[in-house]
Amino acid sequence: MQDAGKKVSPFEDLPMTDWFARAVLHVADVEASLGFYIHRLGFSSPWQYDEDGRVRVAQVERQGCAFILSDQWPKKVGMGLMFISLNVEENTHESAVAALDSLRAELEAKGAPVKEGSWGYRLLVVDDPDGNQLFFNYPAETTSDQSCPN
Repeated sequence: MQDAGKKVSPFEDLPMTDWFARAVLHVADVEASLGFYIHRLGFSSPWQYDEDGRVRVAQVERQGCAFILSDQWPKKVGMGLMFISLNVEENTHESAVAALDSLRAELEAKGAPVKEGSWGYRLLVVDDPDGNQLFFNYPAETTSDQSCPN
């Protein structure tokens, strides 16, 4: 039992801070990947790190989703998988499906490689040029195929 008035942690009096997490997607060529994420997927890039005249690391972001693209670990290229959920204003099954269908139409119109997938439920899957995958889940739609796309 804890003594009254005794601090649990030396950090409990510090103000709470928000965490901002970004996954690192390993790519072969950051500049080529930037072109894909910006022109095919609608991301923007707020910063990049250049070394010897070449972009080595960059951040891409869209609607609260941010990734860091890096070519610094070649053995990890194309091994990333991101699970992305869309938050819709009207939180209904129909609104969520409509939002994903709209996203799919947008991405296909920009030439992005979009395919169906399953991970216990229906997915919209995008593979980047290096093989990193973005999984967008459809809400509460189960499928008989429990496998992930290749």
